[in-house]
Amino acid sequence: MNSVPEGNAAAGSGRTAPRTPTTGTSVPGAGPLTPQAPQAPASPQTPAPPPPPTSLQVLRSLDSGPRGLVEAEAEERLGRFGENVLPAWRPVARPRRFVRSLRDPFTSVLLCLGLVSAVVFAWGTACVILALVAVSCLLRSTEEHRADRSTAALRELVATTATVVRRPSAGAPPREREVPVADLVPGDVIRLGPGDLVPADVQVLRAAGLTVHQSALTGESAPMGKHPLDVPDPALRDAGPFARPQLCFQGSSVASGSGTAVIVATGGSTRFATAQDGWDRQRGASAFDRSVRGISWTLIRFMLLTPPLVLMANAALRGRGLETLPFAVAVAVGLTPEMLPVIVTTALARGAARLARTSGVIVKRLPALHDLGAVDVLCLDKTGTLTEDRPVVEEAIDGSDLPDPDVLHWAALNALWSLQLAELPAPDALDEAVLDAADEAEHRGAFGVYEGVAALPFDPVRRVATAVVRSPGRLGVHTLATKGAVEAVLDRCALEEGERERLLALADRKAESGLRLLAVARAERPARAGAYTPADERGLTFLGLVALRDVPAPSAADALGVLARRGVAVKVLTGDHPGTAARACEDLGLRVDAADGFGGVVTADVVDTLSDAELARVADRTTVFARCTPEHKARIVSALRAGGRTTGFLGDGVNDLPALHAADVGICPRNAVDVAREAADVVLAEKDLTAIDRAVLAGRHSGGNIATYLRITLSSNLGNVIAMLTAGLMLPFLPMLPAQVLVQNLCFDAAQLAFAFDRPAASARRRPTVLRSRDFLRFITGFGLLNAAADLATFGVLALALHNAGADGEAAFHAGWFTENLLTQALVMVLLRTGRSAAERRAGGPLRAAAAGLAAVGVLLPLTPVGPLLGMSALPPLYYLLLGSVLGLYAVGLSAARRRYERRHPAGAESEQGMREADAGRLRKAGAGR
Repeated sequence: MNSVPEGNAAAGSGRTAPRTPTTGTSVPGAGPLTPQAPQAPASPQTPAPPPPPTSLQVLRSLDSGPRGLVEAEAEERLGRFGENVLPAWRPVARPRRFVRSLRDPFTSVLLCLGLVSAVVFAWGTACVILALVAVSCLLRSTEEHRADRSTAALRELVATTATVVRRPSAGAPPREREVPVADLVPGDVIRLGPGDLVPADVQVLRAAGLTVHQSALTGESAPMGKHPLDVPDPALRDAGPFARPQLCFQGSSVASGSGTAVIVATGGSTRFATAQDGWDRQRGASAFDRSVRGISWTLIRFMLLTPPLVLMANAALRGRGLETLPFAVAVAVGLTPEMLPVIVTTALARGAARLARTSGVIVKRLPALHDLGAVDVLCLDKTGTLTEDRPVVEEAIDGSDLPDPDVLHWAALNALWSLQLAELPAPDALDEAVLDAADEAEHRGAFGVYEGVAALPFDPVRRVATAVVRSPGRLGVHTLATKGAVEAVLDRCALEEGERERLLALADRKAESGLRLLAVARAERPARAGAYTPADERGLTFLGLVALRDVPAPSAADALGVLARRGVAVKVLTGDHPGTAARACEDLGLRVDAADGFGGVVTADVVDTLSDAELARVADRTTVFARCTPEHKARIVSALRAGGRTTGFLGDGVNDLPALHAADVGICPRNAVDVAREAADVVLAEKDLTAIDRAVLAGRHSGGNIATYLRITLSSNLGNVIAMLTAGLMLPFLPMLPAQVLVQNLCFDAAQLAFAFDRPAASARRRPTVLRSRDFLRFITGFGLLNAAADLATFGVLALALHNAGADGEAAFHAGWFTENLLTQALVMVLLRTGRSAAERRAGGPLRAAAAGLAAVGVLLPLTPVGPLLGMSALPPLYYLLLGSVLGLYAVGLSAARRRYERRHPAGAESEQGMREADAGRLRKAGAGR
């Protein structure tokens, strides 16, 4: 065995070495961040790519040197290359947002109907419709502008100042000074220290224990060691840019050590900036867009057919001409849920405002709140979400896999004296975990008897750290305590034949179980006054291994359980070792399921072998994907969407941009990199699954209200239109005057505003809220026909009650039908409200009040002085008695139909599972066809 498993400790920090894309570039810092497919080996005729340039070659190509640029040269380059800032973010102007809101299908149709109404001089109808359009567009554009302002307040520069080495003149000595990051230019030499943000793409010239966090770019939580490249290294020829130890990129940060580097790319030429251009920023239609579009275009076809049918039928049967055009337009308006844009925008805006106020969650795109409520798959990384970026010691064992407290003792002694003697600013995360474990084991208190002599701090080339101490009672003897990567420590130990392979196999098994490892060794040397060097790290005695694991986030286990109960499956897409990812999931109680034939965890190399249809099937049944690059994450998310799932993706780095764009809802925490915040639809106060659960509930709250409004309004409107068309062909006069249709719609519209303020029943928030056009059509067709039957039954009531009405019969008919229409719509609002039980339906306070007001207007308006102005007259008492009987029968039939519908369309996990199985069946057929 020639290498330590990738889950083992690497480079002194003990963390997993990043696994990076295999894309390369001839110029450091140039080229897209997104990974490309691995290239085939070069043919004998194709020359191999040259090895990466050394530090001296880079300095020469940039016309710079270790002493830095001359100030005048730096100013000239600043004018030539521009400031070192990310491409400017330009907010969308309010007028443009307003116009863009008109692209909503229903808003566009309403605008057309308003213009048609104006053409036929139906000014009242035109004014009301155009006012609804203006209010809807204004609400949406205002709320999205407010979200953008909140997001703009979160924008930060990658860094504010940097330490640069420059010379006042060509012969002057170099001086270090702080300059704004925007003033850095290619060729500048900068200093890097612990905690510094890398302000541009750089090549390392000198380094002392330099390690860099690249998680924002690669998704790997482990810092990577960096050191200069002084001689050409053919082994790095095919290495990805992030795997090259001499390169650091903007967006990364220094974890430990210090170094000097030369800037090779700034501003829009950095990988941090060009990553945005590697993927199309326009994602496909979201779940909300697809749902509304499907429902919209079905109704639009009805609406476009209605006026010609009304005109032709009245011309053929009644000899009426264009005088019925206002009535035809009014019927089309009656079919239109004209309040949909207003109610959708109001419901989503209220939900977004509530989230921002109570949870600090910013919804940048209002439809994304509905999509959150529809999400049934949440994809995320492991580090910082399921686990904290803080390891803990799991065990300390000897070479025989038996517990040994001395291993932890010497590892902690190494960490303590390395920290003190090397003057490091803070312990490494793994060193801190070792020291904490020693405190709990009461080892650290005994360290006071040791006297520190010297320290050889961690070096990314050596991948070990050594502390030299004087033990109590051991005069004339110094003890070397060494810890670091398993393979590096074993190379420095005196081992019998075969022992190294056995220990590496033991490390393999531990790594496969998800543990990170530090090897510990020691040696005794005669005391001396001279300095210790890495040459002294030879002939060590192997002591054992310290195994560490990731700490689960405190709220992660409970949040995962809550999401599961809400019907949201969690998929982990990580760049970590498969064993590490699986162990973290198991610790949190998340089942590591995988598709048949693929074991527990699917790795990126397996994903590369699957077609899109096969990946959709595998992704639907797999929980953990490991060793994922940005391209793999995006492809998995796209496959889930193609399989009919509504996906959310939580990410915070540049490497997450492709997946953020591919998901229905892109989610990021407030401390994410700038470009990730711009790409996301939802910005969380913190990277916490609990915050996502609150956002999902808010989305289901708004989505439930929108779904209830659509079901009730569309079924009622369809019934009214069917009845009006039938009555228009049966009666010698128009069943309702255009003004009466307009007033009726205004009353219903005013009552419908209550849907935006309703509190949906608990059952509506237990599962994803998805607007499926086929389900809606079945619902509105069935209940619309029932509503039409009640309307037509009213004909008989009116004929019986008004058979002696004489000349006032037409006005009385209009009044009777006006009253019946509003009363039946009030009943529908109460009885068809979301909620399976009567108790849940009774809980809708705003809707009950609105329905009561609607019923009162329907009964009283014809009796007021406004009635005659609208062409309506008072009705005899007999009509109200007979109408009460019709409404009673209608309420009974409505309740029975509702119960039957609920039995045939059960809510919950069973129906969702059925849909998933149907999707999987379609994918299997597609795969077989392929």
